[in-house]
Amino acid sequence: MPIAANKTATYQDLSDLPDSVVGEIIYGQLIAHPRPAPKCVAASMAVSGQIYNPFHQGRGGPGGWWILFQPELHLGSHVVIPELAGWQRERLPELPETAFFTMPPDWVCEVVSSDTARVARADKMPIYAGQGIPFLWLVDPDLHTLEVFVLSEGRWSLERVCQENNSVSAPPFEAVTFPLADLWS
Repeated sequence: MPIAANKTATYQDLSDLPDSVVGEIIYGQLIAHPRPAPKCVAASMAVSGQIYNPFHQGRGGPGGWWILFQPELHLGSHVVIPELAGWQRERLPELPETAFFTMPPDWVCEVVSSDTARVARADKMPIYAGQGIPFLWLVDPDLHTLEVFVLSEGRWSLERVCQENNSVSAPPFEAVTFPLADLWS
């Protein structure tokens, strides 16, 4: 279960957390939850494995993206850490020298669990929309689903829900198709 502090959180509060938890600052509150379960880590790595080579490396796909695992995003007063995020290189020609990003990504992927689903949906989705991030994927290893959202006029529109072993070709990565079942094995 996420744990929320009662005071306005600082970056030092994040630094003071033990290594066994992931911390974020959302709406001024320190949110901490256990490190992801192995099935969530496996799903994150599987998503990355499907898009990294074609989009980050340009192998078997168009390239033109930075695809990064658990980047620290400083979005206004919020500090969030999605499982994956991607920036089109035309917007972000070089990676920053800092350990975090202030430029919102073009795509975010959250892998949700019973510990993180509420925060991802109720708190982080509005933050991502407010920052103008155009694409969001929610992966649920328990339900074997991938929800694809597209930002339209400042609001999330559910583009599609893929489940079990559907073939996935989803924005912004339509140039590749992969079996969703690869995320669960």
